[in-house]
Amino acid sequence: MKRFKFIDLFAGIGGFHQAAAENGGECVFASEIDSAAQLAYHANYGLQPHGDITKIDPATIPDHDLLCAGFPCQPFSIIGNRQGFDDIRGTLFFQIVKILESKQAPMIVLENVKQLATHDNKRTLTIIIDTLNSLGYKTEWKVLNALDYGLPQKRERILIVGFLNHDVAFKWPEKIKNYRPLAEILEQTIEARHLASPRIAQKRQASHTSEHYPAIWHENKSGHISSYPFSCALRSGASYNYLLVNGERRLTPREMLRLQGFSDAFKIVCTDSQTRKQAGNAVPVPMIQAVIKEVLHASTEATRQQAQEKYRAIPTRGLSSECNLRNQQLAYL
Repeated sequence: MKRFKFIDLFAGIGGFHQAAAENGGECVFASEIDSAAQLAYHANYGLQPHGDITKIDPATIPDHDLLCAGFPCQPFSIIGNRQGFDDIRGTLFFQIVKILESKQAPMIVLENVKQLATHDNKRTLTIIIDTLNSLGYKTEWKVLNALDYGLPQKRERILIVGFLNHDVAFKWPEKIKNYRPLAEILEQTIEARHLASPRIAQKRQASHTSEHYPAIWHENKSGHISSYPFSCALRSGASYNYLLVNGERRLTPREMLRLQGFSDAFKIVCTDSQTRKQAGNAVPVPMIQAVIKEVLHASTEATRQQAQEKYRAIPTRGLSSECNLRNQQLAYL
């Protein structure tokens, strides 16, 4: 597909931006309400995101081929109260709808927490899919795991794709057999501020013996400790000691960004706490990149096949009276 234009809604620090740009996309509009995330976005992409999406007139947004949106997770997440569309932030999905109504992007890719698939006995997801279908989109959805797309992080997210062209035959990206070793993610030199307190470290070591090294130790809400050669899902609002490297220290901001697929070229311009929050809210870049690649391929292939069919059709106007196809509208080679 030739270079395409995309918009990045609820953009965070630009996981969708990186994924789309790697596929040849040009970002023509971004929106992010958090000022620290705006700062990081601008520092890394040279584009200043617009603020509150509810205050933006959809008609002022540039035309685009692909709408990307990791719309707010909290209303649908097990971390929150599962209030769904009863939560005012849940209605931010309808800001996406207003933009789709106005701009009619040919392709869409949406991301949310996996609990969206089952929330409110699937009613929430049904509303989303029915709304997109009513706008003329052919939609598909699936829960994907970043661990299957090269990252050492178990991060399951629902992806929703949509096409105005109903001839599109979309296939979800194939899984990658191996993920990046955790040792390649972890920094070798760590500042003391990232170390867990002696009390926390001793408590972890006393309650758990890991079978892996290096490993990320995970403490769930009930206090159970487990460890893996990969990270459990990063969370923006998690306990400071939710994930510990080898039970001894916290992940650094750079390590958290690496776990989401951001390269070391990504500039860290915010505080540690802000960057941890940003990484916890981000989308896993390689997984999104793989989905966008398949979206573009499916759309391009459908357009190509439609063009072939168009040119295969020969108008019969002007055929001689001896031709037995004279009274037919079209003849096919």
